[in-house]
Amino acid sequence: MTLEKLVSKYIQNSERVFTEIKITQDSTQVDGEKAKSVVETAKHYLEDAKYYQKRNRLETSLASVAYCEGLLDALRLLGIAEFSWRGKK
Repeated sequence: MTLEKLVSKYIQNSERVFTEIKITQDSTQVDGEKAKSVVETAKHYLEDAKYYQKRNRLETSLASVAYCEGLLDALRLLGIAEFSWRGKK
């Protein structure tokens, strides 16, 4: 898989997750506003990834989308957010 295709795949997966992510209400250990702030930061990384992709700076784009996915995974693993990386079939 080329770097361009890899970047596109990661960006598309992240965009889809943002359409379905749900911050859980039973997460009493973390303030909901702080969780939303992490989601917003992840969105900014995704926008950075798309910006760099358009400018053919694919390594930077890949790094940006990887940060996005890392933040989203952290929320999911902590039980603060619910989503799946696998698309609906």
